[in-house]
Order: sequence, then structure tokens, then C-alpha cells
Amino acid sequence: MTAYAIAHIRPETMNEDILRYIEEIQATMEPFGGRFLVHGAEVEVLEGPFPGTVVMIGFPDVERARAWYASPAYQEIIPLRTDHIAGTVVLVEGVPADYDAAQTAARLRAAAGL
Repeated sequence: MTAYAIAHIRPETMNEDILRYIEEIQATMEPFGGRFLVHGAEVEVLEGPFPGTVVMIGFPDVERARAWYASPAYQEIIPLRTDHIAGTVVLVEGVPADYDAAQTAARLRAAAGL
């Protein structure tokens, strides 16, 4: 199942460390099949407050996403980002191509006794 690393970041001032991080991150993802799906795009906020921007990286599965994040190559460059950019990073598995939200609602309804 495809997995995603999603970052909600709130960059402040550009500096050499951040630029180095951006320059080096892709090489850390490639051995794990990771690729940028969203990077540097403007965010169109439709509901609620949302300061900052989003970065989304796709991986073939959650095991490879975890392995990338824990890899020595990525761990080496993390401080270049975290020392200068506030944010939250999560890993999440996607849904299969035949996913049906109504079936999920039915399971939740049954579990809640509704």
C-alpha cells in the first residue's frame, strides 16, 4: 500500500542550511522509492487556519517510508530543517484503488451502535 510522508511546515527566513536540506533530501529518498508529490506549491486554504505550506512525499509502502526517515543519510540532514523551520511531519498509509468511504461509514456506524 502506498504511504506518504506529509509535512506541514511554517518556514520563516531562508538560509544556507535550509537550501542545503532542499538540495540533499531527494538523494536520501531515492534508495527507498520516494518521490515528491507536493513541494513548494502555494496552498489554497478552503477551511480553517493553515499557516505555512505542505510537502508530500510518496513511497511504495510504509516500511520504506519508515526506513527512509530512519536512514543515516536522512537523519544527518534533519537538523538543517528542524533548526530553522517549525512544523509537523507524519507518515500515513494510503487507501486501495477500490476504497469506498460508504463501507467505512457503515463499519463505523455498526461499531458505534448507530
